[in-house]
Amino acid sequence: MDATTSGTPTIQYHNIPDQSGTAIAAASVPTFPRQVRHCFGDSSPGEFPLAANPSIVLHVLTACNLDPRDLAKLEAKLAALDICQKRAIFKPMTDEECQNLKRKCGGSWKLALRFLLAGEACCRREKSQAIAGPAHSIAVTSTGVVYSFGSNTSGQLGHGTMEEEWRPQQIRSLQGIRIIQAAAGAGRTMLVSDAGRVYAFGKDSFGEAEFGVQGTKLVATPQLIESLRDIFVVQTAIGNFFTAVLSREGRVYTFSWGKDRKLGHQTEPNDVEPQPLLGALEDVPIVQIAAGYCYLLCLACQPSGMSVYSVGCGLGGKLGHGSRMDEKHPRLIEQFRLLNLQPMVVATGAWHAAVVARDGRVCTWGWGRYGCLGHGNEECESVPKVVEALSKVKAVHVATGDYTTFVLSEDGDVYSFGCGESASLGHNTAAEGQGNRHANVLSPELVKSLKQVKEKVVQISLTNSIHWNAHTFALTESGKLYAFGAGDKGQLGVELMNNQTERVNPERVDIDLE
Repeated sequence: MDATTSGTPTIQYHNIPDQSGTAIAAASVPTFPRQVRHCFGDSSPGEFPLAANPSIVLHVLTACNLDPRDLAKLEAKLAALDICQKRAIFKPMTDEECQNLKRKCGGSWKLALRFLLAGEACCRREKSQAIAGPAHSIAVTSTGVVYSFGSNTSGQLGHGTMEEEWRPQQIRSLQGIRIIQAAAGAGRTMLVSDAGRVYAFGKDSFGEAEFGVQGTKLVATPQLIESLRDIFVVQTAIGNFFTAVLSREGRVYTFSWGKDRKLGHQTEPNDVEPQPLLGALEDVPIVQIAAGYCYLLCLACQPSGMSVYSVGCGLGGKLGHGSRMDEKHPRLIEQFRLLNLQPMVVATGAWHAAVVARDGRVCTWGWGRYGCLGHGNEECESVPKVVEALSKVKAVHVATGDYTTFVLSEDGDVYSFGCGESASLGHNTAAEGQGNRHANVLSPELVKSLKQVKEKVVQISLTNSIHWNAHTFALTESGKLYAFGAGDKGQLGVELMNNQTERVNPERVDIDLE
């Protein structure tokens, strides 16, 4: 290539005086062993942590006479790559896997970083979290230690027994394994480690666990799911008829419920092999999955922005496409584009769904029974609709259950609406002289009882099952966990007295998740 036309500075050469061969031979030239130097410590050749070599980065940015626009692009690229390399799920990736992720995200490290950060924000990945399952509960500390309590009829607490636990107990068999995400279904628990491994216990089933079609074998201690050994998993979600997992690269896999191609593939109900969810999602990176009773939502992160795909049963309009038709393959929900809304978090109740947008707006759709959509009525909505009653609230998180919805604001306030059964909404109206504490709430109301904890709430979790009374967890910024709602099986982590079956006001659970 001609250097004069390449657009780069030419290299200056200097003449070296000729020396005779005899003179060279006569000179005493010592020999040295060849040394191979790595870029950084004992790292393999090619590994080059930018943060550990600031002088070289500084030289490139300041001494190469780059155009200001190119300089800004290079700075952003280097910074994005450096931050990517610090993410826990990125570190173990090979060079080829890193490049494939970059390509799938749109071809730049900035887009790859947005993908990684979006996934962490949606699921509290690598942060403390609490899961209010159907009659049993899971709590994960910020260091990945797991506690469980509540109903244990199927061994879903993971302690090697079938006995209920009314207080949080650490799952000892997981010592040395850091858990970054948890999911709880009826009689079943699944945990994801920072190494991408998935552990399951309780009913040995990937679907229809509540009806006993599967799960005749019970597993009382965490067992590695062998069929997922070759997939680096970062999230799992348990529906009623199926289980879904999300890979590090943003691909969705499902187990069970493939009969009649309800999830885009044809398998038997007892199939234990993961099936990729293809169709429209074949080359679309997904950052979060959410499983409802009989449907699945997938939050996608593409160069054009964030979007949501749905698949499964369309009863009640919960797929968001303007009809009640089933979708056997993932389909893009178009309504968000019409609303000029960028989805950032998705949540699925048994029969309704919700989204929080980048600008803090909240959308709900599906079956509106008991007012769970927050629109002031009990009507169904077959496409996402903005909750106008929250127009002055900037939401950052949403949680859904069986006809119940909670919204968490940027300043830590919590709003709830929907079915008031089991006192799981947190509105103790009876104590305030306003009537039935189990009353349904058709529009969002501030959960005043959580204001009494005098700490910012960062996560809400509530039971998502139509067969069990609901309970709710509120996790604060300092790692304190508060519980209310149904507690007859010990799922609140506190023992109820005098034949009580529920707790109306939030009570501190004796566990520190930080």
